[in-house]
Parts: sequence; C-alpha cells; structure tokens
Amino acid sequence: MSDQAAHEEMDRLFREHRDYLFAIAYRMLGSVMDAEDLVQETFIRWQKAQPQDLRSDRAWLTTVITRLCINHLKSAQVMRKEYIGPWLPEPLVDDGADPNLSDSLSMAFLVVLENLSATERAVFLLREVFDYEFSEIARTVKKSPDNCRQILVRAKRQVAARQPRFENSPGQHEPLLDRFVQATAKGDVPGLMALLDEHAMLVTDGGGKARALLRPIAGSDGIARVLIGGIQKFAPAHRTYVRETVNGLPGLIGYDEGRPTTVIVFGILRDKIHSIQVVRNPDKLRSLAGRRR
Repeated sequence: MSDQAAHEEMDRLFREHRDYLFAIAYRMLGSVMDAEDLVQETFIRWQKAQPQDLRSDRAWLTTVITRLCINHLKSAQVMRKEYIGPWLPEPLVDDGADPNLSDSLSMAFLVVLENLSATERAVFLLREVFDYEFSEIARTVKKSPDNCRQILVRAKRQVAARQPRFENSPGQHEPLLDRFVQATAKGDVPGLMALLDEHAMLVTDGGGKARALLRPIAGSDGIARVLIGGIQKFAPAHRTYVRETVNGLPGLIGYDEGRPTTVIVFGILRDKIHSIQVVRNPDKLRSLAGRRR
C-alpha cells in the first residue's frame, strides 16, 4: 500500500470512530467544545501512530481519548472550584445519540459524575456505559483489573446515591412544555405550580457571565415565583423559544433576536416537572449558533 493510500485509510478509519470518541469525551468532560478539541488531538496522534502500535483501532483510539480526558479534568479542577454559581454541562442538542445511552447524557447524570475523580469517571463510563472488559479498562487507565473493579464499586455507589431518573421521551412532553411557556409568559404562578412536582429543583448556570441564580431553588412555589418574577423583570419581550431534545431530555432554547441566550432542560416524571436546569453562560452556548430558530 502506498503512503498516500495508507494515509487515506487512516483518515477513513478515524472518521468511522469519530462520533464514538466524541461520545466518550463529552461524557467525561461535560463540554462540547473541549470534547471536540480532544477528538481533534486524538486524530493528530492517530496520524503519527506507527502500525505496530495499533493492536486494535478502537482500543488504541479509546485509550488515547480517555487519557487525554483524564489529564484535561485534572488541569480543570482549579477552574471548577473558582466557577461562579452552580456548574452545569454544556448543552448537547439533538445529537441523534443511541437511545440506549441517553440516560448517560442527561445533565443530572453528568453533574453526578462531577463528584467522581477523573480516573473513577473513566472506569465507570468505560464499564457501565460503553461495556468494556476490565482488562481493557486496566490498560487504558494504567491500573490493575482488580483495582479497576474496586474503583467501579466506589463509583457506582456514589452515582446510585445521587442519580435521578427521568422519562427520556421528549416528543411525548410537548404539551407540557407548551403549558410551561404559556404559564411563564402570562405570569400565571398557580398554573406553573400545577406543572411542577412539589419537591422540584431549579438550577441555573450563568458562570458569572449572564444573569443567573447563585444557588438552587427547591419547591414548586419558590420556583414558580422566581421564574415568573425573573422573566417579567429581565427577559426581553421578543424572546422566542424552540423545543429541542437537549442531553436526551425535553428542552427549550430561548433566542433573543436570533441569538441563543438560554437553554432550559426539563426532568419529567409522570407528567410532572421534577427538575429544571437552565444554562445561560454564553461560553456554553457557542455551539448552538446557527441552529434553526
């Protein structure tokens, strides 16, 4: 095979795995932009790899992207500690993900992963989401298989204690989202409360760069009054909302003069809204520019 043909084959193989690598990186990092950057870095290393180093295309690529993510997370720890207000993942809108993996895309799940160390996160995701054998995981994270099993037990315990479960059928919840938009637009506090579970939770992420709450709000009454008060006082009259699937769950994207400024993600169970997560940090909305309004 000529060098040109070999190069083209390498490019083809990488394209086959690109979405898979992004799926790992996004779940590890909770950032679309960072995940794309590390996928690109993986591609650069792939181009430089020697054929004798590649025992398996997917195994090699998985090892590289996972190790890059672990290193990135360790370097980002200080930034997370200095983050202003609650941290939420960068929204991932309608990516056509495998429905069997949609639970592992939810913002609530990714927030739970923030409580794990970088290595714990890698072991948990590779085993529980991507179904890797412990021998493969061990090579990737540079631990023994037995150590990886112990890490998984600890990680599963933490995730199970915190992970909420919601219905991930966005199309079935369109009437509920319509009623939510109507109630907030009309300032209908009782109407909005009727849509919320009494123990619902509201979390907003502005990152210190957009107006947002600095701490979560719990309870249907408090959430309804805060949302309607905030919209009446601060939201522009021309804001429009488009329904989207966001991180596998029902969501709305708010546009101000065609620019995405707000993403709202709903955790819904038995026709009640149990959680509302709002991302307003403009740095996390860049990937949405150019979407349909």
